[in-house]
Amino acid sequence: MEKTKWLDVKGNHDAFNIPSLESVENYYRKYSAVRRDGSFHYVHSTPFGNYSFISLDATPNPGPKRPYNFFGILDEKRMEELLLLAKESSRSNHSIWFGHYTTSTILSPSPGIRSIMSSATAYLCGHLHTLGGLMPVLHTRHLQGTLELEVGDWKDNRRYRIFAFDHDLFSFADLVFGEWPVVLITNPKSLLYSCVRHEPLERLLHSTHIRVLAFSLSSITSVTVKIDGVHLGQAIHLSGPIFILKWNPRNYSNRTCNIEVIVQDSAGRSKSVHHIFSVQEDIHLRFDPLASFILLTDHCIVARVLFVIIVLIQLSILITFRYRGYPEHKGSPGFTNLTSFSLHVLSKLNIFYYSVLLLTLYTALGPWFVGEITKGKWGCCFSFGIFVDGHFLQGSLTFVVGILQLVFFNIPLMAYLCWSLLQRCCGHNFRSHLHQGKYLKIIPVHLLMLLLYIWQIYSCYFLHMTYGTLAFFFSPLRTWLTLLTPVIIHSVWTLNSTELGTFVAQLKSHLSS
Repeated sequence: MEKTKWLDVKGNHDAFNIPSLESVENYYRKYSAVRRDGSFHYVHSTPFGNYSFISLDATPNPGPKRPYNFFGILDEKRMEELLLLAKESSRSNHSIWFGHYTTSTILSPSPGIRSIMSSATAYLCGHLHTLGGLMPVLHTRHLQGTLELEVGDWKDNRRYRIFAFDHDLFSFADLVFGEWPVVLITNPKSLLYSCVRHEPLERLLHSTHIRVLAFSLSSITSVTVKIDGVHLGQAIHLSGPIFILKWNPRNYSNRTCNIEVIVQDSAGRSKSVHHIFSVQEDIHLRFDPLASFILLTDHCIVARVLFVIIVLIQLSILITFRYRGYPEHKGSPGFTNLTSFSLHVLSKLNIFYYSVLLLTLYTALGPWFVGEITKGKWGCCFSFGIFVDGHFLQGSLTFVVGILQLVFFNIPLMAYLCWSLLQRCCGHNFRSHLHQGKYLKIIPVHLLMLLLYIWQIYSCYFLHMTYGTLAFFFSPLRTWLTLLTPVIIHSVWTLNSTELGTFVAQLKSHLSS
């Protein structure tokens, strides 16, 4: 252990509810191996070259409470620092970047973090925790050739990774602690993770031995090698964990092949690993499309665009029906015609039109709440970001929360008001519409709205528990909206029938035509 060099980097939980880097709450500064904030560059020197390790610290400063610390943030200053570190590593044989966040969950200015790290062989990261086991392998390759390799968490799942450079060819294995033996085939390396831009792949064709790293708590007793199911022999121990077996790579130069290594130890445990390889440089394999989508999509930008689109669609519908005349519908009063009519009624009645319009605009532009964003520091949360203690944290997860607010409450509330107004135009009040005998159509509508309203109430409780009493009382989008919603719904069912007279006549005319 005395020869071990520990390199650690902050994750979002290390920046959770941290008012400033100088705060006593910043345990990373006190208990980490590096004991300093920010990105850094470490060079590992060997007789055959240097290997650079660049840490990527994208944690927000200050670090807000949940859930708004999920995305990493890089400002212009941090990007310039990382660019300098990348230039420093240009003389190294290889550079490995490592950080907590995947690049898809980092908000960075142009040209983007992937462009800055384009000279790296690989970027090692975590954060997504294999999506709770749904994606046990989250690996991909950037357009510039850099591998992005997410690994599962140590805390709950005891996942870890080993990697090695064999004649400057990069190989790695993702493992579960406690499972022995540990095996890594370093030559020939996996075709899926080969990159001619960063590695001297021609060395595969000129190599003389298959090389394997094998570790175990007990002594290794055998290392069996097979290629395409054909037994090649037993690898012999060279030194440390290295086992080798002579081979002729030209025997496999015209195709892709599958190499399998079976390792046994003196305790009777065995492990089999395999991968596809090729000694030709012009053959490539594709990564899992879903994993590539998760790791290469800029989710901050997607959430921002989707949020804006939903807001604009809702506003367009409201304003369009506000200023267009009553549509002349032909044919039977189907779902589309009745929906159009209900939107027509909603947009023409000022109390409901301006209520929904104001709610949509406020969700997009207004402050959602004022509260204790970090310990002892007050701030204000908007859809586009958070202001706290003189700092501005760009919107990231705020857009996701905004989308949830729109999709699971604002828009359903608008739809429920339209449906309720349609019932009123049919001549019903709240009591009479329940006695139509159409329980299977009516009751589910009220139950769905009730469930969504309960979700809104829970969001107020969550806000209070997370950001304090002040946030609970000064939250127009949560607490105030929760209190005003029953008032708006009550107004629909108690609206003077004379105000609906014109719409009732229009609906009767349409139904009788």
